Amino acid sequence: KAGLPLIQELFEQFMSDWGERCCVLAQEVYDPPPHRNSYIAASYVKFLESAGARVVPLMINKSDDEYRRLFKSINGVLFPGGGVSLESSGYSKAAGIFYRLALEANSNGDYFPVWGTCLGFELLTLLTSGKLLLSHTNTSGIALPLNFTDDVRDSRLFKDFPEDLMKSLETEPLTENSHQWSLTTENFTKSETLKKFYRVLSTNTDGQNEFVSTMEAYDFPIYATQWHPEKNAFEWTRPYIPHTPSAIKTTFYMAYFFVNEARKSFHSFPSTEEEENALIYNYKPEYTGPQSAFEQIYFFD
Repeated sequence: KAGLPLIQELFEQFMSDWGERCCVLAQEVYDPPPHRNSYIAASYVKFLESAGARVVPLMINKSDDEYRRLFKSINGVLFPGGGVSLESSGYSKAAGIFYRLALEANSNGDYFPVWGTCLGFELLTLLTSGKLLLSHTNTSGIALPLNFTDDVRDSRLFKDFPEDLMKSLETEPLTENSHQWSLTTENFTKSETLKKFYRVLSTNTDGQNEFVSTMEAYDFPIYATQWHPEKNAFEWTRPYIPHTPSAIKTTFYMAYFFVNEARKSFHSFPSTEEEENALIYNYKPEYTGPQSAFEQIYFFD
């Protein structure tokens, strides 16, 4: 009986550590008003929460030591879409630090997944290759079906998707694109670094240029979509965002995959108090739908 309190304590600690904490990276607000220097679109938070993760905002312009400490406390990171600089923003600096920490951790057997959406996809190509290899495409505000490559059959990302959903992704416009820059398949093929690092899972075209739309790293749990899986279920401000049953299923299967990847990480906060202080629950999203591309936004000082 004397050992029961200890057993209970260990059980509670185990259950606490089982919960996944995923970061979403913030980015600068253009011409910010007071107390709104950075933001996160709430759809990325909902995307991860829908699969069982707790979200921690990854703030910009923090010290390297603060980022390293946070890295050891979370189980995955998502680099969202946006419009800031890939080379000189607080967004790109923080992403670069977490990307390098993730490479180092995974190389040493410490599992840590990374996800990039839209701008996050583009930034991952820069971080991996060391070069800006993007080309302008006419892909701002359009939903497209995916052109799967043969490599999709052996991919980690899509291997557990139901056959009917894969067929829908291939034949229906389920993936929303909001980007003006893309990695063309030609530029991807010319880059030996990118070819060795990433497996291309799907491509798309704007009618003139074929570009990479989904990819995963061969040897690291790093995943990227040029399209927006989170928008289907959680954004309603644009008429071209698909909301069909298959589109909604796409959101949740993508989220479920990434959060399951985060479950393989054993990072945890040093204390419950520190974790609670870091969670997104400490902030309130604002309804911005009438004036924004996002229904809700978290703003930070």
